[in-house]
Amino acid sequence: MRLLIASKNRGKVVEIRALLGLSLQRVVQVVTLAEMPDVEQPKESGRTFAENARLKALHYAKAHKILCIADDSGLAVEPLGGLPGVRSARFAGEGSSDAANNAHLLHELAPFPRPWKAAFVCVAAAALPHRVAAEATGKVEGEILPEERGRDGFGYDPLFFVPSLGKTMAELSTEEKNRISHRGHALRALIAEMKAAGLLLA
Repeated sequence: MRLLIASKNRGKVVEIRALLGLSLQRVVQVVTLAEMPDVEQPKESGRTFAENARLKALHYAKAHKILCIADDSGLAVEPLGGLPGVRSARFAGEGSSDAANNAHLLHELAPFPRPWKAAFVCVAAAALPHRVAAEATGKVEGEILPEERGRDGFGYDPLFFVPSLGKTMAELSTEEKNRISHRGHALRALIAEMKAAGLLLA
C-alpha cells in the first residue's frame, strides 16, 4: 500500500519518516508531494490547526486517490494572545522566510517582559479519498528566547527553548526532537489510531 505525506518541507518529511519507523516502511510505500503530480494547493482557510489539517489531508487524498497524512502546526505565544497560531508560516507576510518570521516574532515580543511562554501545537489528520479517518493532537510547552540557538530544525526551532532539556528545538538531535516534539506526540497518536482502525498494517 502507499501512504502520502502531504508536505514538501524536507525537515517535516524526515521527522515523519522517522516516526513511521522501518518496520512500517517495509510494508508501506511512503511518498511525498514532491513525488506526486502537481495539483492545486488547498487554501488553508481554517481558523484552527485541526480544520487546516483535515482540509489538507482530504484534499490530497481525493486528488491522488491515496491514503494521506497531513498536519497543521504552529507556535502559540502567550504574551501575543496565542499568535502567530495558524499564521505561523507566514507571520511576517505571505511567502515569508523562517528568518523573517523569527525576526518579526522577536519584534512583536520586545515590549513584553520575559519569560515569553509559548507552546508548539500540532494536529495531524489521516484521510481516505472520501473521509477523514483519524486525527490526533500534540503539544510541547516552552518559552521564546531573545536570540537564536542551534543549527538544526526549521521554522521557530532556534528560538523555542525547552526548559526541561535546557536546549532549543534546534539544538536537539532528530531522535530527541521526535521524542518530545508536538509533531512527534501528534503523529505517534495518529499512527496508533490508524493501526487500530486497520488503515495501516505492520
